Amino acid sequence: MSPVTRTVLLTVVAAMSWGLPGASSPAVANPLREPDQPDRMFSPTHVVTTETAYYTTGPQQGRPADGRFKVGTNVERLQDGGSYVQVRTEQGVTAWIAADASTPLRSRKPFEPDLRPLAGSVNGFAFDLYGELREREGNLFFSPASLSTALAMAWAGADGETRNEMGRVLRFHRNPSELPPERVHETYGEFTDLLNSAGAGGGYVLQTANRLWGQEGFAFLPEFRQITREHYGAELAELDFRQTESSRLAINSWVERQTREKITNLIPEGVLTPDTRLVLTNAIYFKGGWKEEFSKERTEEASFHLTSGKTINAPLMQQTEKFVYGETESVQLLRLPYAGGDVSMLIVLPRAESSLAELEQQLSGEQVTKWQRQMRRRKVHVLLPRFRMTSTFRLADVLREMGMVTAFDPQAADFSRMSRQEQLMISEVVHKAYVDVNEEGTEAAAATGIVFEPTAAPVNPEEPVEFRADRPFLFLLQDQHTGAILFLGRLSRPEGDA
Repeated sequence: MSPVTRTVLLTVVAAMSWGLPGASSPAVANPLREPDQPDRMFSPTHVVTTETAYYTTGPQQGRPADGRFKVGTNVERLQDGGSYVQVRTEQGVTAWIAADASTPLRSRKPFEPDLRPLAGSVNGFAFDLYGELREREGNLFFSPASLSTALAMAWAGADGETRNEMGRVLRFHRNPSELPPERVHETYGEFTDLLNSAGAGGGYVLQTANRLWGQEGFAFLPEFRQITREHYGAELAELDFRQTESSRLAINSWVERQTREKITNLIPEGVLTPDTRLVLTNAIYFKGGWKEEFSKERTEEASFHLTSGKTINAPLMQQTEKFVYGETESVQLLRLPYAGGDVSMLIVLPRAESSLAELEQQLSGEQVTKWQRQMRRRKVHVLLPRFRMTSTFRLADVLREMGMVTAFDPQAADFSRMSRQEQLMISEVVHKAYVDVNEEGTEAAAATGIVFEPTAAPVNPEEPVEFRADRPFLFLLQDQHTGAILFLGRLSRPEGDA
């Protein structure tokens, strides 16, 4: 038997809300911005389809351009001027470009009902993983969508008991009649396309990207490369892992670009070795503004009650609006939709007389769905802390505990659908996630998705109910159409606030 070498599986995710003061944005060519220009919501309407010169003080009049916009730059069209139009970029550049250099953004792809079984698998995996991670102290944040996508790419190369175990952990066997194994990769492709088309109408950005990093000259099977390329858009980039530091820097640089520099140094020193043969990366980036923003003037320092019984001061944002709200004897639930209506944040707040630990013990996909079916649209006085957090995980041991054992076993791992040149195993799964929630990052719309649409007459809104998140809570970012959980987190202590 040939020596066992290693497959390193990595996932990365970044999520952020609109425009936290001091946050940096990706640069464009020669960005020019008036220092006193007020910040406001960027709502892209067009995309640049050919690299074009731009002029900041008016249409071109035989003078040099102030800079150039690259193909793919999203812009908001402000006014027409004949053969020139005035536009604004996400970075705040307001300029004139040729009218034929951009085209209207397409709308989000139509929702495919066949994606619901996959969403159920992603959500089941999300709560299973949360159950393993919840004993970890402090804040917690990860992306089930990112992790399951990267693991699904690895599953494409698995066979035998390794394949069976991975399928069970990823919940692919949950309902074979609705999500047959031969449809898994095709469905992930449709799901990825749906997410990447989201936000195209303006108001938020949601992007996912996959990449394979293989050892130079290593023979990966054509079938494996076809599946990952066709359904996951994951091209293979060759590296020489004998040069571990340059390989590490190359992968980390790609991750930084995909996440707008929010995730840095994903792969720490020591993860890659000369024996590494393949690294699978998935990045997901979300940036969304609330449909109904919180006023910064109303944010006040107030008490936040920690699980330990101690109290700290935290900035509580507040507003009173109509939101989708629900409550039981043990929890309050609030849905804050983002601009565009395709994604929302669901906050699950334990009652003051209850505890986060009690909530976590009963947490499951079925329980959350049951709670959501009781939610109705009504007026709510919302008090929500402003917060920012980063979570980093090395998940090999956790996935073993969940039942994915042989994938990490040098004697039993079977990735023969990936390569037959050497026997491969997974050596590590690294995941890093970032989230930033502030006054501008909130969405408010009725639950427009099929799963979350209010089903009964609204409660009398004359007296708003109070939703005061001044104690630890859970929060989920969900795709409204499929119900898939894109991000799942726990806020135990607001910190990192600028």
